[in-house]
Amino acid sequence: MKYDFSAIEKKWQEYWEKHETFKASDDYSKKKFYALVEFPYPSGHGMHVGHIKAYSGLEVVSRKRRMEGYNVLFPIGFDAYGLPTENTAIKTGVHPRQVTDNNIVKFTSQLKRVGFSFDWSRVIDTTDENYYKWTQWIFLKMFENGLVFRDKTMVNYCPSCKVVLSNEDSQGGKCDICHSDIVQKTKEVWYLRITEYADKLLEGLKEVDYLPNVKLQQENWIGKSTGAFVNFSIKEFDEKLRIYTTRPDTLYGVTFMVIAPEHPIIQKYRDSISNIDALDAYKAECAKKSEFERTQLVKDKTGVKIEGLTAINPITGKEIPVYISDYVMMGYGTGAIMAVPAHDTRDYDFAKKFGIDIIEVIKGGDISVEAYTGDGEMVNSGELNGITNKKDAIEKMLEVLDKLGCGEKGVQYKMKDWAFNRQRYWGEPIPIVHCPHCGMVAVPYDELPLKLPPVENFEPGTDGESPLAKINTFVNCKCPKCGGDAKRETDTMPQWAGSSWYFLRYCDPNNNDDFASQESLKYWMPVDWYNGGMEHVTRHMIYSRFWHKFLYDLGLVPTSEPYAKRTAQGLILGSDGEKMSKSRGNVVDPNDVVDVFGADVLRLYVLFMGDYEKAAPWSESSVKGCKRFLDRVWALQDKIVDSDDYSEKLRSPMHKTIKKVTEDIEAMKFNTAIAAMMTLINEIYTVDSITKKEFRDLLIILNPFAPHITEELYQLIGCEGVLNEQEWVTYDESLCVDSTIEIVCQVNGKIKCKLNVPADIEQADAIIAAKSDEKVKEAIEGKNVVKEIYVKGKLVNIVAK
Repeated sequence: MKYDFSAIEKKWQEYWEKHETFKASDDYSKKKFYALVEFPYPSGHGMHVGHIKAYSGLEVVSRKRRMEGYNVLFPIGFDAYGLPTENTAIKTGVHPRQVTDNNIVKFTSQLKRVGFSFDWSRVIDTTDENYYKWTQWIFLKMFENGLVFRDKTMVNYCPSCKVVLSNEDSQGGKCDICHSDIVQKTKEVWYLRITEYADKLLEGLKEVDYLPNVKLQQENWIGKSTGAFVNFSIKEFDEKLRIYTTRPDTLYGVTFMVIAPEHPIIQKYRDSISNIDALDAYKAECAKKSEFERTQLVKDKTGVKIEGLTAINPITGKEIPVYISDYVMMGYGTGAIMAVPAHDTRDYDFAKKFGIDIIEVIKGGDISVEAYTGDGEMVNSGELNGITNKKDAIEKMLEVLDKLGCGEKGVQYKMKDWAFNRQRYWGEPIPIVHCPHCGMVAVPYDELPLKLPPVENFEPGTDGESPLAKINTFVNCKCPKCGGDAKRETDTMPQWAGSSWYFLRYCDPNNNDDFASQESLKYWMPVDWYNGGMEHVTRHMIYSRFWHKFLYDLGLVPTSEPYAKRTAQGLILGSDGEKMSKSRGNVVDPNDVVDVFGADVLRLYVLFMGDYEKAAPWSESSVKGCKRFLDRVWALQDKIVDSDDYSEKLRSPMHKTIKKVTEDIEAMKFNTAIAAMMTLINEIYTVDSITKKEFRDLLIILNPFAPHITEELYQLIGCEGVLNEQEWVTYDESLCVDSTIEIVCQVNGKIKCKLNVPADIEQADAIIAAKSDEKVKEAIEGKNVVKEIYVKGKLVNIVAK
């Protein structure tokens, strides 16, 4: 009987849906397992094979956990707010709500067609009013606790999307959405004080089981550094320029300072600066550049010396010039830096261009040629002279700064406060009212959700104003505090808002009184295993850890960390080895694969194609190989011998395979687990028969990978119940050990033969066995054996002269 995958897969998908097979139980007495995948953004393009790989890892683990007796929560939802949907709406004239709903229907159909064992009773949609009510609620809690503020600052602005972007959303000077160049613009922005949680975010990494690279990326993103704050006096005024440096030991080598073109000291003393026009012109040029362009290391050094402001080196007492330059930003540190050209490449290039003194303070290089950036003995540095250890030199300078009262030890972070607003329609409205008498006032909790008003024109204003600003019925309101006329905030939240707490809502998705009940949170949290892309280990993961830690501090969640474990999958590349893209024409549609080969083949292949954590190219021939494997499994029903035990020939291979698959699933070595089952199939065909128990246990370990075909075969061979409700099979460790092993026999390092010997063979017997082989005898005949080596379980090497 031929395997009709279309009919069989449809049959079992309908069965699972009708019986709610994968619905998590509300029985909190059971041992639990919470598996989380990154919920998709429902784009109009539908799912791609990358989604299939991303979800298949924990899909396999979740199916195995259910068989191990766990109450499994494996949910799915949709992260549906964002610019792409709004841009589609603007182009097509279809409301974003309708675009989103259509896309969610499409994604849901695709996910079900692949047979994922998600709990479909817990689906969430970040654009649903019952969901974003709680996103707004958490925002207001942050507002109450001083973690929300507004500030006028230079922002990354996308002229194409007409929206302000955070640094994270405009990396490389490009808009994350449309990839247009970013420009700098002064604007009032909402911020979340994520920097208040920088140390907690770092400390929390000690508690969790994340991939080393995930931890490292988060540590680098937060970017904690220890150093010193130092005050440089201004000669002409009773004024100080404050800087932060990680190398206070080099203060004797400071020969100039650089401040951001936007530094407020320029405006404060502009009437006393003789070349203020040149400074203004330079500042205007800087405004045209993105932050990425301004901070590039490899670029021409530009700047203007400030005529009228002279700094004093607090350690040497010497006067030093002050410049403005584009590479210093007001949003980083203090907006001013000290420059040590002898030991910093950028400062060196700047000093050479503008003819500034270069003073060596660390011995070891030739500063007439280039900056010396290594370690060495301190020179030209007063009380630091002769110190050869950087740590000791820094400690000594900190003492000097403290004694002089011009500086102190300090800590800085690379991570900045989170720019938390968009000037677009399709996002969560920010629940704040602006009152001329009371200032910023929170929308009362009992008025949440503050709903998005219906609009027909989604176009943002030419000055980057939100479309909501055009709706007078939305904007004009009464102040909740004084009852006077007021105006609503018209910016919306960024796309990251809804995904910063979605894992909590899955615990209790239909709760109207809380974002989730305490009982459900105490049972399900933390997420036991979270898998996703490496591109989200900084922004999304850090943002969501921040929200979670804030809620933990309020006593609203039971764990300090949301995710106990985090892994990541690699990309699926096109068959040409390049990243899949429509322009390259190398995109693979999962629907096409299911149409031709079936869902089980697709599921099997995305896990068999290579190391799960690494990128791998798509291979049509390997897809066909997976199809042949499942066809061979299907055909085994014709080779069944009715026995409730393992046959002697397959007893050891069965136990070895069960052990291998069991361990490899936990290690996410899905490709080798599948390879082990393929090897077992070859052995079964060599024997040319399979007992009913062997077939049943094979179907159990294959089920998480290929659930449709295994469920069908389980019924066809007359087993009771349904397969997914059976217990995971166990193995006997003693039967997983080979009784014989193959060792290599060498003479003078050259292989002469390979022998099968008992696994526990002693050295003397191994050497006797090697010497008994005809080829080894021939190689040592007439020679003097000077050494005999046995590497246990691997080789014998005889050295003969």
